Amino acid sequence: MTYSSYRVSVPGKLVIAGDYAVLEPKQQAIVMAVNRYITATIEPCWQNQLSLPLFGLENVTWGFNHSKVHFSVSDRRLHFIESSIEVACRFLQENSIPLRPFHLTIRSELSDPATGCKFGLGSSAALVVAVISAILRLNSEGNVPPTLDQIFKLSAIAHLKSQKNGSGIDIAASTYGGWLVYSAFNAKWVLKQLLEGNTLRALVKKTWPNLSITPIKPASHFHLSVGWTKESSSTAPMIKMVQEFRRRNREPYAQFLVKSSMAVDRLVQSFQKDDRLEAISSIRQNREALLMLSQQANIRLETSKLMDLCDAAEKYGSGKPSGAGGGDCGIAFMEEENQAEELNNVWRNHGITPLNLSVSSNGALVTEYTCEMSLKEYLVSV
Repeated sequence: MTYSSYRVSVPGKLVIAGDYAVLEPKQQAIVMAVNRYITATIEPCWQNQLSLPLFGLENVTWGFNHSKVHFSVSDRRLHFIESSIEVACRFLQENSIPLRPFHLTIRSELSDPATGCKFGLGSSAALVVAVISAILRLNSEGNVPPTLDQIFKLSAIAHLKSQKNGSGIDIAASTYGGWLVYSAFNAKWVLKQLLEGNTLRALVKKTWPNLSITPIKPASHFHLSVGWTKESSSTAPMIKMVQEFRRRNREPYAQFLVKSSMAVDRLVQSFQKDDRLEAISSIRQNREALLMLSQQANIRLETSKLMDLCDAAEKYGSGKPSGAGGGDCGIAFMEEENQAEELNNVWRNHGITPLNLSVSSNGALVTEYTCEMSLKEYLVSV
């Protein structure tokens, strides 16, 4: 006896421009989905099981009672998965779709295989999108499969419930793929809707204030390089520090938003005009805005390695940190691809690892395959 199972491939992301500013209403940012993936396989099973080889966790069992997930082990690394399963199961219940027991296995290319350290490519967001996509697809057999818009909103809710802050830009990249111009939804409005007792089913159907997700085609004949500093950074605490600065220093923060907005607008226009030199210049301008924020807020957005990465990139084009800064990755825009290896050698001399990344045109991609039922599963099912 065989049965349908599903494999979900979800890309990571790189924030190209608009870091931190994207947390504010109607501020644009540009993000790129990258060709490193979280992969989830989901198969019907006689009981709910979860396996994460990267964490050394195999066949963790769990139950879902009173809208809460209860794992057989206590592990803080399961926090995002817990929220994702809860949101997916609640959404299925609200749509009167019975939950089928399943075995979910998750593997990641978004961490260094030698050390397990994250690259800073949005692994938590990709994880949430993968879990929700897999659960909804398995349980939609005979029903309409989930849309990308549903997956994005449910994933954004689960991520927001776990992290308590963030723009959702990494969720968008993992869901839709490609290059995107993004403006964040109003997170306080989403949380208020939940507190007021709105169902997920109703909330997903609503128009979310300020949310805008638009595909964009980058300028041709320019080269993007990515370097990993091997320094870990946690996004949520960095965001919290910037938000504290914003509350105490409205005017300097407003100046940062203006400078960031000008840089992002230039980058969007350079893509639309296919002007690679303007694109390179706009990345330099965005770095200047982030450095101003860093100095005024006394927050170290550029570590010494990130500074080395960006300064080296300036010799060939321009560079900046990607995302929250404080470690993880930086990017470089250059005119010619043949400059990349020269820059990579300079980076290596500074202890920075070049990552071979390119755009992933696909977002959350689900494929079906068939498995044979084990004897144990067969005996339970009959």
